[in-house]
Amino acid sequence: MVDLDMNQIIHAAVRRDLARMETALRGLAEADADRAAGLKRAWDVLWRQLHRHHESEDTLVWPYVRGLAVVEPAVVDAMESEHQAMAAACDAATAAIEAVVADPTAARATAAADAVAEAARVTDSHLEHEERAITPVIQERVDTPEWKTVEAELRKGSPFEAGELFAWLQDGADPEVVAALRSTVPAPVVTIMSRVFGFSYHRRVAPVWR
Repeated sequence: MVDLDMNQIIHAAVRRDLARMETALRGLAEADADRAAGLKRAWDVLWRQLHRHHESEDTLVWPYVRGLAVVEPAVVDAMESEHQAMAAACDAATAAIEAVVADPTAARATAAADAVAEAARVTDSHLEHEERAITPVIQERVDTPEWKTVEAELRKGSPFEAGELFAWLQDGADPEVVAALRSTVPAPVVTIMSRVFGFSYHRRVAPVWR
């Protein structure tokens, strides 16, 4: 099994949720307002986590990579422009999902599923590009003081942010992804943070996927 770093673990969760969101919207029953509201809660978590992840890359990771001078500047420029395209696609999906909540018809659900599929296409294209062009550069330097400084900044945040992150990462994850997470972050930390500070996720979002 290929070892996954935290970045790839997050990418796996993004891909998983985009796929199951599209599937759930295509299967939404006519006038199922409760289900539509639940899917919107799940989408809000996905989009919040994805936005936070890419905001951190824009402010911390890309400047670090530029400073190494081993990646063509045009590649890092592409990472930034791909983030913008992804945000636009996810904003369009958000609007379509909100329309389903307001009027949960099968037609609106299908339109929202199409918007999510487009967001998934744009997002996966970026994630694949990043994993191909940037991930190996960072993996070669994970033990350097410079990267450890970046990593420390990436880990900053409130316990509730970390709790939601860990709860979300594990919800429906493949066993190898969960194993990678628990080898990257001490398993007791993952368990406590997700169960205590991620309680809201377990109560309000996880049941959407059951």
